[in-house]
Amino acid sequence: MKPLLIIFNAHAGSGYAEKLLPDIEAYLTKTGMAYKLKKTGRPKDVHALVTQSELNHYSAVIAAGGDGTLFEVVNALMRVRPEQRLPLGILPVGTGNAFSRELGLKPADWEKAIDIIHRNKLRPVDVGKVQTSDQQYYFINIVGIGLVVNIGQTTQKIKKLGPMSYSLAALWETMRIKPNPVKISIDGDLIEDNLVFVEIANSRYTGTSFKIAPDAQIDDGLLDVILLKPIARWRILNLFPTIYSGRHIEHPEIETRRGKTITLTTTEPMSLMPDGEFIGHTPATISCEANALQLLSQ
Repeated sequence: MKPLLIIFNAHAGSGYAEKLLPDIEAYLTKTGMAYKLKKTGRPKDVHALVTQSELNHYSAVIAAGGDGTLFEVVNALMRVRPEQRLPLGILPVGTGNAFSRELGLKPADWEKAIDIIHRNKLRPVDVGKVQTSDQQYYFINIVGIGLVVNIGQTTQKIKKLGPMSYSLAALWETMRIKPNPVKISIDGDLIEDNLVFVEIANSRYTGTSFKIAPDAQIDDGLLDVILLKPIARWRILNLFPTIYSGRHIEHPEIETRRGKTITLTTTEPMSLMPDGEFIGHTPATISCEANALQLLSQ
């Protein structure tokens, strides 16, 4: 069998990934899988590592890191011709690793992740595409505006606290909520409202354990849209704990939709956050690329 191409972000998890590497390589050897490991210290280097590799020499590309590493690997794969796209595997050794929850993996569940890769079972997975006035990129997990971006930015500042950093950032930012006027079109159906946040999800989780889109499916050809309308601070403190279970969608201030193509327009440009990264701004068109990749899954 051809070897795996493992893109390993040594800085993931605030450097914890580097400490795990000897054990990871030992376990890979134990499984008998051949692999080529390419280290990267910055997610932005990932695209070059993937696209400059002769992909036909490998059986799959493994994103070993956090959400940022996975984001870059997905974008690299989506920029080669469909017939050249290798299956995608995930080795969660980062801080967030939200999408890996779709594989039943928790942060640093790397042994179980290697077992999944070893079984070589493929599942088609949708990929989201974002088009702004001057950029185009892809996401596999989620993209949002508003409060969720503020939470993400604060999380970056306290990232060294580990998986709890997202929850702490969310609690802090919910105390400073500010609705913004947003026009959102979902397959032609227009909504105009003041919104605290908009999340457009391909998968269920964000920030590791927040079940932000509990009904999302990664292979249904649709994106789930979660809108939070203006809400009192005391109400959002009641809503916040329910995001872990997905029951927040039962609150009257939350509206959920589903569609293939979503456009976002705001009075002033608002930052976009795809898969935990900060890239681009509104206005933007977000669409679903159905079954664009093959995922090594359970």
